[in-house]
Amino acid sequence: MQYAGRLRRLQQSLPDRRLDGYLVTHLPNIRYLTGFTGSAAALLLTPETVVFLTDGRYRTQAREEVRNVRISFAKQALIPAAGAWIASVAGQKNKFRFRMGFEASHLTVAERNRLAQACGSEIRLVPAPPLIENLRVIKDDDEVSRMRHAAVLGSRLFESLLPEIRPGVAETDVSASLEYAARKAGAERMSFDTIIAAGPRSAPPHGRASAALIPRSGFVVCDFGVILAGYCSDMTRTVHVGKLSSQLRGMYEAVLEAQQAAVAAVAPGRSVAEIDAAARKALRRRGLVRYFIHSTGHGVGLEIHEPPRLAAGQEDRLQPGMVITIEPGVYVAGKWGVRIEDMVLVTEHGCEVLTSASKDLIPL
Repeated sequence: MQYAGRLRRLQQSLPDRRLDGYLVTHLPNIRYLTGFTGSAAALLLTPETVVFLTDGRYRTQAREEVRNVRISFAKQALIPAAGAWIASVAGQKNKFRFRMGFEASHLTVAERNRLAQACGSEIRLVPAPPLIENLRVIKDDDEVSRMRHAAVLGSRLFESLLPEIRPGVAETDVSASLEYAARKAGAERMSFDTIIAAGPRSAPPHGRASAALIPRSGFVVCDFGVILAGYCSDMTRTVHVGKLSSQLRGMYEAVLEAQQAAVAAVAPGRSVAEIDAAARKALRRRGLVRYFIHSTGHGVGLEIHEPPRLAAGQEDRLQPGMVITIEPGVYVAGKWGVRIEDMVLVTEHGCEVLTSASKDLIPL
């Protein structure tokens, strides 16, 4: 992984932001910059220096995972230790009102107050925009390779799961089988709480697997992802059990058309709002757009939800190296839901769909 280059780009961006230093506390961002996979760390940067801060529990792990960066082991809580380091660096620079940026989206008010107390009055804490998330939007070749493998694993797991989905089986039994198979196949863990939602329970977009039994007929929404080598996959397929009316079959086909239209619209330079509009246009033709109640997709990477957000009013434009989801759905409260989702890589000339599991309406 290109950790040194990522750190250098972040350091070089600080003067343009009028920042003398930057404190990173969000663990996925720390992993992106250093490769550290532990659960307690902070990263402190100035244009000239980088210090990785953790505690004694991670002494061996930090030395194995973090290379070419000074490692310091805190003897107190990380936030006060970071504040003491910031005060020391500011004193060495002899700079009045040292401007220290912090991740405004990831530091709580209480943590910010403790940091200010530890830094002292000569340090000005500056809430900064998502500098690292902006770097993470574009995946390098190694990241794409990891995500491609995660997507392939997810697709394979779905296909092996199909015999488990049958009337009378609890949703939680299906999800447990999936998650066990994922861990046996090498996944670190699931990307998020697995959704296996059958019959009327398929109507809430984020319904979780429950002890409810799969009914004799109806849709079953399967939404899940795995984390492989640190990177998430994300996919949704909807299958059906028992007999399916022509009306419900038509609704599934409408969602599939919307999903395919949105995927076909993916190309570098396109606005994310255009991709969202393509999905909604297809559903509008079928008279179903009012049942599409969420955005068309999102970025994915070290975290399951990353920029950009594919929705009306968003101004981001697609760039090669972005990995996004395309996941339109329709939901009728108390009755049923359908969602179809792929993970898609934006390429120089269009896109590549990374999730390969069949999107045919599979009867079980």
